[in-house]
Amino acid sequence: MAKVVKANLKMKLKGGQASAAPPVGSTLGQYGVNMMDFIGPFNDATKDMQGQALTAHITIFDDKTMAFRVVGPPTDDRIRAELGIQKGSGKPNSEKISKKLTDTQLTKIATDKAHDMNTEDIDAVKKMVAGTARSMGVEVES
Repeated sequence: MAKVVKANLKMKLKGGQASAAPPVGSTLGQYGVNMMDFIGPFNDATKDMQGQALTAHITIFDDKTMAFRVVGPPTDDRIRAELGIQKGSGKPNSEKISKKLTDTQLTKIATDKAHDMNTEDIDAVKKMVAGTARSMGVEVES
């Protein structure tokens, strides 16, 4: 018999640094689940991504158990890190960033991001990453 889902949550956390402090404690506490059942496994699963901004998708069931899935850093964070820039353009259609994203860099980001996506097609992921880059005012070399 399948478990009944009580809630689906998303939390942005730093890899390997989840604690009982907000947002974890306050968010999980309101559903009556043991937050340590999340904190320990999350920190173990993300210890190799220490300090990176990650998103945890948490499913809480009626019997107060939970399951979670970790999604890597957002695409725009990966693009900024790859290019060594602080932020994208405030007006991406008219003001472009001076640095360009090469095809090699695009492929690297897409390969890293592919396991978070619902496709195995690297070319499709490259198109998604290129779209994010263009919306940041970053030109993509083909």
